Amino acid sequence: MSAAFDLVTADRLVTCDPALATAADPLGVLTPGAVLLEGGRVVFAGRVEAARAAVPAGAAITERAAPLVTPGLVDAHTHAAWVGSRHAEYALRMQGADYEAIAKAGGGIASTMRAVRAASRDEIAAELTQRLGRMVRAGVTTVEVKSGYGLDLASEEKLLEAVAQARAAAGTPRVVATYLALHALPPEAGDRGAYAAHVTQNDLPALAAAGLFAFVDAYIDRSAFSTADAAPLFRRARELGLGVRAHVGQFADVGGAELAASVGARSADHLEHLGPSGADALAAAGVRAALLPVASFTLGQAPPPVGLLRSAGVPLVVASDANPGTAPTESLPLALALAVRVYGLTVAEALLGATREAAISLGLTDVGVLVPGASADLVLWDLPHEAALVQPWGVPRARTVIGRGRVLSGSG
Repeated sequence: MSAAFDLVTADRLVTCDPALATAADPLGVLTPGAVLLEGGRVVFAGRVEAARAAVPAGAAITERAAPLVTPGLVDAHTHAAWVGSRHAEYALRMQGADYEAIAKAGGGIASTMRAVRAASRDEIAAELTQRLGRMVRAGVTTVEVKSGYGLDLASEEKLLEAVAQARAAAGTPRVVATYLALHALPPEAGDRGAYAAHVTQNDLPALAAAGLFAFVDAYIDRSAFSTADAAPLFRRARELGLGVRAHVGQFADVGGAELAASVGARSADHLEHLGPSGADALAAAGVRAALLPVASFTLGQAPPPVGLLRSAGVPLVVASDANPGTAPTESLPLALALAVRVYGLTVAEALLGATREAAISLGLTDVGVLVPGASADLVLWDLPHEAALVQPWGVPRARTVIGRGRVLSGSG
């Protein structure tokens, strides 16, 4: 019996294939276009007639069609593993309360830490599984999920195990786990530098031995951890064969971009405060800038220096930053809408930043593009044009979401 094939046709097929990209069409759009899938992989992407001709005679074939088809969206920065709610402090911030002051008073990350420490692994995994399912319905097929709300070895291990448990659930996207080793100072720790050293020398190796994560992250900022705190952590991570990501410059430029570049980080995230030397360092090291417009919108911050990043040649990523405090969302399309409206990204920059560039920032080469050999991760949209994707719909517009050849959401 011949293999089964899936043929997906579109009035507009957004491939994100650099081989098809031009100055006038950075997204490599085919009008019309088709993708042929077999065994969880893309075996053809191109013109409709050629796709049909590529199907062997007598093979079983399932056909789907949509006005617009894109690669599955890739959300490359989330804190999606959380329990509890911080609605009260959100309301306070909307009335003018300062984020850093709330954190110093025991709110913010510490509030979620208490909820996470009190929850079981199964409870955390159950909430995360539901959250990931909602992300899928918005068109996301790959998600980075950070720990960082446990703030001690046992609780961080519990979070990472919950991420692994949710990853295995039916209908969830591909999950890339990150150990956010330095997120905040736990209440039982008195000295920030001593805590950072303990995490680097003890917690990181212990957790890495379990193989629960691919990346190590740290929050480097004015009221967070210094470059001196984070540098040994990142060096140790690289020695252990792990990738590096970094929260950088959300409230002040304290040299985090230069540090991220020096250790070959995959991404430097936030960057609301960034100078020319930092942008040049990121560009020279090939570090991607992950922009998180929901957080800066919620906090009432000015956008990052997008023009500086562009002129330096830093590739741009757009992510949701899904978290219970500063980005209480599960919608990457909302982040795309804000990236265009508030940050001034072009439609192509935003979409590449949530597909191909986001995938590269996670070390993935087989997602975020529709090319032969890529994973069969794609979205059939109930929209007429890719520019419509960055409009603030406020509701999911994905008709069918396919991940690794399986229908994750929508019609089968």
